[in-house]
Amino acid sequence: MLAHLADTARQLAGVLWQQHTVYRDRAGGVVIRGEHVQRWISLSATGTRGEVLIRAGRILEGGTSAPARAETVLRLDSGTAELATACRRLLADIAVGAAPDAGRVFRPDETRSRGRKRPGAARVALWIVLATVAGAAVVAALVAYSSYRAAR
Repeated sequence: MLAHLADTARQLAGVLWQQHTVYRDRAGGVVIRGEHVQRWISLSATGTRGEVLIRAGRILEGGTSAPARAETVLRLDSGTAELATACRRLLADIAVGAAPDAGRVFRPDETRSRGRKRPGAARVALWIVLATVAGAAVVAALVAYSSYRAAR
């Protein structure tokens, strides 16, 4: 199975990218790296007989591999064309999700940009300003009342 997986990966690499590197990973799977596109594809045998887990991810600036961002399971004997189609689909999913925070689900109290304040923080800041203005108004009223009482 592993020899067939390696042969299939080499064929698949030639179909996907002209420039590529194919190697075995520690778990016994095969990785195809496309340095020029900053992407990788890994194929590994699943527990089910004849099926292969295909995972895709990005290559980071230092050359390290980021965790997989997309994956699918196909039969290994489905043919290079069908495997290449599945890989292209995974790579397209990664390209869509390559923007920072793309595809991430945010809680209502989060924002996408770190520079912006969270809505909860803005609410607290508003209450602080209102309390300060109200306190200043009370102090001004007390000073005016004291001046008025002293003048009488």
